[in-house]
Amino acid sequence: MTGLRVAAGRLARRVPTRQILCVLPVALVAVVALRHRAVLADGFGQLGRAEWPWLLAAAGATCLTWVAAAVSRQGAVVERLPRRRLLATQFAAGAANHLLPTGLGAGAVNLRFLTVCGLSPARSSAALALYLLAESMARLGLLAVLLAVFPNALRPGTVLPAGTGGPLLVVLGAGAVAAVAVLTLVRPVRRGLVSFLRTALDEARSVHTRPARALALWGGSFAFPALQAAGLTAVGLALGLPVPPAHMAVAYLAATVAVALIPTPGGVGSVEAALVVALVAAGCPVAVATAVVLAYRIITVWVPLVPGALTLGALVRLKVI
Repeated sequence: MTGLRVAAGRLARRVPTRQILCVLPVALVAVVALRHRAVLADGFGQLGRAEWPWLLAAAGATCLTWVAAAVSRQGAVVERLPRRRLLATQFAAGAANHLLPTGLGAGAVNLRFLTVCGLSPARSSAALALYLLAESMARLGLLAVLLAVFPNALRPGTVLPAGTGGPLLVVLGAGAVAAVAVLTLVRPVRRGLVSFLRTALDEARSVHTRPARALALWGGSFAFPALQAAGLTAVGLALGLPVPPAHMAVAYLAATVAVALIPTPGGVGSVEAALVVALVAAGCPVAVATAVVLAYRIITVWVPLVPGALTLGALVRLKVI
């Protein structure tokens, strides 16, 4: 047994783990791009006939989303984080988020970044949970406000495909029952959850006693989905989408809220479908809505994906994450 352990230790030292992690993101990008090559070709074709000033505005809004994410994540912790590394981490986290199921990639990158910055795993997880809660509440709040101001922005119905409401409720209900059963019957899980909630509440209380941190947390959380919606609106204007800009923003927020229930890598596939359905519900022809969504995803996902993956590899190599 001792000999096996020694051999395993030697093998682990010989395997260039960090070098593999540096190359892995780029390899995953190549795989994802190959699987979606038809979508990429159609998307770039749509960009060729668009008005470039609006496309530049969409690209600018996309870049500002990384700044908003960095501001919000700084607001989720009391300690001052290194600004440049924090911003680079958000750019890299965006690439990771498109290579893993939604939220897991960015969450793992930011969790590692916070622990490298000196926060304990418990506090890092609490800060991540606080950010996700603030961003979700901000997205829902923006959607509620816009729907109140523009009640006719979407046609009656839902951004989810017809017939999915019932099965979705069944799945969510079953998940809730399973979670309650695990918390009730498994004592270590219950104790761990209670400990995590205490840490998270302490972290949230500490952050909100500092006005600058609270402003960063909530300001960045509201700016992030607002900038995403602005990016889609700019692409719609670039392609002559016959829908008012405010209605496009409502369609985007409604689609992203709905697609959060479908954990695909970066929302690839599910986001496109939900956005097309939402834009059609806002009064856009299907063909034009499809063109806008393809162009929007090219700008926000595919163009930053390779540099984001390279940044992710560089951060791993430099031991920033």
